[in-house]
Amino acid sequence: MRERLAHIVFRGPIRERNVDPIVRILKALRTRRRFRGVLFDVSSGGGESVASTDLYLALQRLDRTTPVFAAVGSVAASGAYLAALGARRVFAYPESIVGSIGVVFPHLAVQELARRLGVSVDLLHVGAHKDAFQGYRPLTDDERAKMLAVAQESYDGFVGRVATARHRPLEEIRALATGEVWSGRRALELGLIDELGDREHALQRLSELTGVAVTRTVRLAPPRPFLERLLAGPVQGSIDGVAGAFREAVEDAVFDLGAPLLRR
Repeated sequence: MRERLAHIVFRGPIRERNVDPIVRILKALRTRRRFRGVLFDVSSGGGESVASTDLYLALQRLDRTTPVFAAVGSVAASGAYLAALGARRVFAYPESIVGSIGVVFPHLAVQELARRLGVSVDLLHVGAHKDAFQGYRPLTDDERAKMLAVAQESYDGFVGRVATARHRPLEEIRALATGEVWSGRRALELGLIDELGDREHALQRLSELTGVAVTRTVRLAPPRPFLERLLAGPVQGSIDGVAGAFREAVEDAVFDLGAPLLRR
């Protein structure tokens, strides 16, 4: 059996639909003994709280049987930083953006815009607060307090996981959990990462730990959907450039309303 290292790349916003395929790969690697080490190569500003936790837990569980290192690219902020903490060691460039330990719970209200456009909206609902999070009207003070309580729970869980992963007292991490970001160099000084270096450096460290040569690294990725493979080429490029860019822009603007986000 020819032993290998696995290289898994994750880019962009963290959402359930693009995290689930990666989680399935990480789960499968727990029984694939030919892979002796895994590099999780991440560059993301964060995203959904639950999806970020899924990545974190999948990396953590894999690391119990197979060493996992995380390499930060341009940014590992908020949920992406949480995910990277599931690895045994975290590497980053000196110039990487790291941190943003915090939670945002977005609420957009379009009631005033609709009024100016002459649009009338009737939200028929049963339950005193059922219409609160439909993105139409502003929140009441009571609803805002309830939303903040939910965000606080997510925040406390985030801080606790960072403290556990970095082997630091909870209050030390809480003092850093202001939502701010740091350079990779400063993150190292604060004890939020383990080492400075690029992906090749992280792979070399993984090779030294496992005894598997870097040249035996295999890049793993989820299979592309059938239609995407069928349209691969110039046509697919046009689709990605128009429909894909539009879809991502809308999603980033709206922030997937209704879910707490670990986001830069």
